[in-house]
Parts: sequence; C-alpha cells; structure tokens
Amino acid sequence: MNPITRTCFAILALLLSGCAALRQSPEEKAAARLKLEQCLEKQSYRIDIDYMMPRRGSGKSVSGTYSLSVDGSAIQSNLPYFGVAYNVPYGGGKVLTFEDSIDQYSDSGWKKDRRTITLSTNNDEDIIIYTITVFEDGSADIFVHPRNREDISYRGKMNLDSN
Repeated sequence: MNPITRTCFAILALLLSGCAALRQSPEEKAAARLKLEQCLEKQSYRIDIDYMMPRRGSGKSVSGTYSLSVDGSAIQSNLPYFGVAYNVPYGGGKVLTFEDSIDQYSDSGWKKDRRTITLSTNNDEDIIIYTITVFEDGSADIFVHPRNREDISYRGKMNLDSN
C-alpha cells in the first residue's frame, strides 16, 4: 500500500471514530425528547438561528445571538432581515427585533417526527405570523410572514439549556 493510500485510510478511520462519539444513546435521545416536549408544552423555549433564507436571493449562514424566544404569552424576536419592505416607518422601524405579546398561539402536536406551532403578534408596526416547525432532533425551521414586508425563513436549533 502506498503512503497516500495509507494516509487516506488513517484520516477516514479518524473521521469515522469521531462520528461515532457524536451519536447519542437511546436513553440520551429519550431524555432530550422529553425536555423538548416539556419546553413546548410550557410554551417556554428559545430557538438559536444559524441560517436565513430570504424570499429573493440565496440563503446565508448567520452568526451571533440571533434567536426567537417564546415565554408563555410573550415573544422576543431577534432575527436579521433581508428583503423588500412595502410599508414601514421612516428609518425602517423594528423589523424583526422586538419584544411583545402573542395574540394567537396554536400547536398541532406531534405528527410523525415534527410539531408545527403557529403564532401571531402585532408589534405596533406590523402584524407578523410565525410558523415554527420543530423536529424530534431539536432542529427547527421558522417561516415569518409579516404583513408589510416580504416573507423570510430561518433554520436553527432549540436551545434546551436556556429554560
């Protein structure tokens, strides 16, 4: 076996052993799922955002402290926005960075491997509908439909340590 092939096999073995260490045991998965369900039932959770998909243009990774938090009847939206605005206050307004009360909240419950939550809020500048899809592994997709701006989507992970 030549040295390049031997090196490739060594790197492959290291990668495979690293992937095996990342796997969760069935007990760890069950505990994480239980904590996820408790947070969703209490309507107290935070989703940390790592990717955004504007309606026009390509998606983009984001870093920093972008998140969407729900705590009972309150929402804290700290999301970046790129897109077309139709009718907004001078200077741009709050966009998707605000804290306000939730007007409507509905939860579909688990269907297969996902749970869909729809909530709406009126932040004095816009009526915004959030559709959140939470998956069993803790990942989440957020579709945001503001009345005065173009729709935008986000992808992130449930932060179960924040509760």
